Amino acid sequence: MELTTFWFAVIAFLWTGYFVLEGFDFGVGMLAPALAGNEAERKQVLGTIGPVWDGNEVWLITAVGAMFAAFPAWYAGLLSEFYLPIVLVLVGLIVRGVGLEWRGKVRHASDRAWCDLGVLVGSALPAFLWGAVFADLLRNSATAALVGGVFSLSVCVLHGAVFVALKTTGPVRSRARRAALIASAVALPAAVAALSHIPVAGTVAGAWSAAPWLWAGALAAMAALAAGVALTWRGRDGWAFAATASSIALGSAALFGALWPAPFPGLTVTEAASGPYTLGVLTWIGLIALPFVLGYQAWSYWVFRRRLVAEVS
Repeated sequence: MELTTFWFAVIAFLWTGYFVLEGFDFGVGMLAPALAGNEAERKQVLGTIGPVWDGNEVWLITAVGAMFAAFPAWYAGLLSEFYLPIVLVLVGLIVRGVGLEWRGKVRHASDRAWCDLGVLVGSALPAFLWGAVFADLLRNSATAALVGGVFSLSVCVLHGAVFVALKTTGPVRSRARRAALIASAVALPAAVAALSHIPVAGTVAGAWSAAPWLWAGALAAMAALAAGVALTWRGRDGWAFAATASSIALGSAALFGALWPAPFPGLTVTEAASGPYTLGVLTWIGLIALPFVLGYQAWSYWVFRRRLVAEVS
């Protein structure tokens, strides 16, 4: 395998991990006000992502860092073309981080309300904008960007609701299941709309008609999303979360498959790549560091695997 192909696959893997893990983070942040009836339940909901949300953001940092090092022209083009939405994503992530960190340190209910608003807005902005950015990159259309944004936002809400149902007990768990079913009423039609906006040929994404496995991946992602809804209906929280996570992963794989070999208009991966020496050094660094990062994150999820119970005041 050529190093350019290898590093494109690594970057696709890192973005996929980010979308799957931050997807439920964003969903939880947006749903917290609706799922919690009091302060104890609010802590229960936000506690589901408390130990992991900052670690999940590392996937974004690593993905962007890998793009900068391995494909500097792709990195520069993406950040230049989508400067405003990416800045808004960063603002959202900062606001969300401040809200999550300060919420447990303030004493007054009004201050906690501001923190909750920051978490909600800071979760909704990236959830919508990442979908809009990548949809526009594929189709170069304002309508496609809007559809992509609505799709990614609704899928994050659904994914987050399923995650809360998996990680909590009592009334919050019941509300989370209902929220997942309600969110599916938007997510499933949005998935169909997003599929209808997939480019067929003559775009930066290349010809989907020449790569049927891309369509298979996109359709499998829709099937997994529908399966997640059905499993939630049956109360199978663990399998439902696996299904929604698989849906996002399959959709991301189809997305980056469509971007190969021209991830940016008029720019192939070969033209965007760094020199062989740089890619060789990056490969050794990645092969040494990546297993430790994956191992640590797997360990952290294992440690915090139990369901959370609302504190009794």
